[in-house]
Amino acid sequence: MKSSFVSNQHVRRGVIALIVSAALWPLGGCLGAAAWDHDLLARRAMALDTQPNLTAFHEHVYFSKEGSSGGRTTAGGGCGCN
Repeated sequence: MKSSFVSNQHVRRGVIALIVSAALWPLGGCLGAAAWDHDLLARRAMALDTQPNLTAFHEHVYFSKEGSSGGRTTAGGGCGCN
């Protein structure tokens, strides 16, 4: 009886360790970028909006045509009938 209890306890510890490590594994990606990678991440091609002036112009034309302010970024139309 004693030996089966000890083996069950080891299995439980192993399962708990596996669950905890699986839960903590995604947190490994939360580390910041290394100092030597900052120049690569600061490039214009890595920006979410690589041409902010052109995007601002397109948004201006879009909300002018739609009759609403911020037409692409907000819900609703210019008539006020959300």
